[in-house]
Amino acid sequence: MTRSRASAKAAGARFERVVADYLAEHVDDRIDRRVKTGNKDRGDIGGVRILGGRVVLECKDYGGRLLPAPWINEADIERGNDDAIVGAVIAKRRGYADPGKQYVLMTLRDLVALLAGIRPEEDA
Repeated sequence: MTRSRASAKAAGARFERVVADYLAEHVDDRIDRRVKTGNKDRGDIGGVRILGGRVVLECKDYGGRLLPAPWINEADIERGNDDAIVGAVIAKRRGYADPGKQYVLMTLRDLVALLAGIRPEEDA
């Protein structure tokens, strides 16, 4: 059965809530869903920090297959909008309700920034 736009939005909001609650419980209780900000979106989850820098998290409860390239591009744009050090995608893993078993997608540059606290410059 194909999802309607409304049912997809509702599923996305539920997934964002589950992710935010999991992170608030295990990382920092100030983490929560972010209010939507239109064309200057800054990610779905707010309050995530690493070594003093912000982390943008984009949540995807998708209906089909993983689409890492456009999702990573979206997270990177939102990372820039938020002046964050890292952007990552949290994607719903089909068949797993446990929030801790969901996928996290990011570039190697984001992983370095996460581990080192400094974002490497992009190659020309």
